[in-house]
Amino acid sequence: MATPKLSPQQILEVSGRVAGYIAAQREGYLPESQPLTRAQSVPMNGFFLPEVLAAARVVVLNGARVQNPDFYPMLIHMGFTNLPDFSSMAAITFSDVVVSHGVLEDRTLFHELVHVEQYRQLGIQRFAELYVRGFLDGGSYAAIPLEVNAYGLQGRFEQQPHRRYSVADEVAAGIREGRF
Repeated sequence: MATPKLSPQQILEVSGRVAGYIAAQREGYLPESQPLTRAQSVPMNGFFLPEVLAAARVVVLNGARVQNPDFYPMLIHMGFTNLPDFSSMAAITFSDVVVSHGVLEDRTLFHELVHVEQYRQLGIQRFAELYVRGFLDGGSYAAIPLEVNAYGLQGRFEQQPHRRYSVADEVAAGIREGRF
């Protein structure tokens, strides 16, 4: 079994650990982060609120990888066998800090900025809870509704990069309609 059934108390514990990990990673990477460059922000204009683009920070790691959370052994002991491996992801977003393992292409940046918007509207604690519940309900990283949303919006961007729409409105609709 890849995703064991957790009690409500266990879900709260895991969500709290995820939120703590996100906050700690954000604080750890923030000092070395940089604002979006003009070349990064121009293709994103019109999709994202100006304040989101101004607040977003980027770190491109050279020769280093984001490490998996220190609570992964606990989750493995609980029966999880399909946890996402952070070191193999192109980029990871910790609230408003995007950490990339290489050159940040527009499509990847777009996806990560969707997460920045999700965090902006939900906050770290609620984002973490929905992420954990989505993983448990869907059984995999790819089935997490917050990721489905980000990949869907990324796909729209890739197909029509000049057809602007509001990511903030799309995320708000997802929240309002209970899709996350």
